[in-house]
Amino acid sequence: MDIRRSDLPLLISLDVLLEELNVTRAARRLNVSQPALSAQLGRLRELFKDPLLLPSEAGRGMTPTPRALELQPALHQALLDLQSAVVRRVEFNPQEAQRHFTIALNDNIFTSIGLAVAREVLALGGPGIRLSFVAPTEENLTYRMERGEIDLYVGLSSKIPEALKSRLLLSDEFCFAQRKEHPRGKEAPTLEDYCQLSHVIVSQGGSFHSAVDDALARHGKVRRVAVTVPNYNQVALVLTDTDCVATLPSRLLRRYASGLDLLQLPFSMPPFDVAMGWHARAQHDPAHQWLRERFVRAATHQTSA
Repeated sequence: MDIRRSDLPLLISLDVLLEELNVTRAARRLNVSQPALSAQLGRLRELFKDPLLLPSEAGRGMTPTPRALELQPALHQALLDLQSAVVRRVEFNPQEAQRHFTIALNDNIFTSIGLAVAREVLALGGPGIRLSFVAPTEENLTYRMERGEIDLYVGLSSKIPEALKSRLLLSDEFCFAQRKEHPRGKEAPTLEDYCQLSHVIVSQGGSFHSAVDDALARHGKVRRVAVTVPNYNQVALVLTDTDCVATLPSRLLRRYASGLDLLQLPFSMPPFDVAMGWHARAQHDPAHQWLRERFVRAATHQTSA
């Protein structure tokens, strides 16, 4: 087929149609009427000499033809490359810019790094800079970043999809914690003592099992998990008001060291890496580069502290 300049909007519409597989939703995203998009689909069928999208047998949405499935990845990447090529590069001025950043991270990472980033951004940025810290969801992360729903993911490096750009921020390790003046004393627990204590863990779904229990199982041991909470910072509240103990990242626990005893674990737990991930389309965006640099600075300060 012979693609002319006038056909470019049609290709953009086709890209969205292939993502949504629904004319109504695609029209809403493209900000055009449904009849107008249906007319564009008719023109696309003529250009490619293929139906491209057919009504679904299930009665909802549309089903792509083999030709459409063949076109989709190359077309989508070509449009992303074109968008990147034509975006005007301007120097980012945080004092004057209007920008809303959405960062996905859990409250452990927020406490260790995110809070310092928020503090620096508030100090350096003007009233047009806004930050949304949201709970992390690895499911469809690449797709959500591609659509601009999430700007930056910060979490375990092992959770970042290979399709994303990434950078290591810091390494952390697990530590044992109990309240000051705990009746068991200040000595590091033996493995037997550790398993007999009442533990509090973080679990979004209320599970009483974590990676710590997997490590114990390799030693043929089982601990007693008495309490679960949905957020890391709630653990400190449980520890200070009960005789429960916890095994959590050391950087998080050090923030509450004034009220806690931090002791060595009686078994080995591998350290873990924290990294940030972002979509390739944001790689050269000056505003996004500025945001990423804030996280690098905060992590560097954590490492040197």
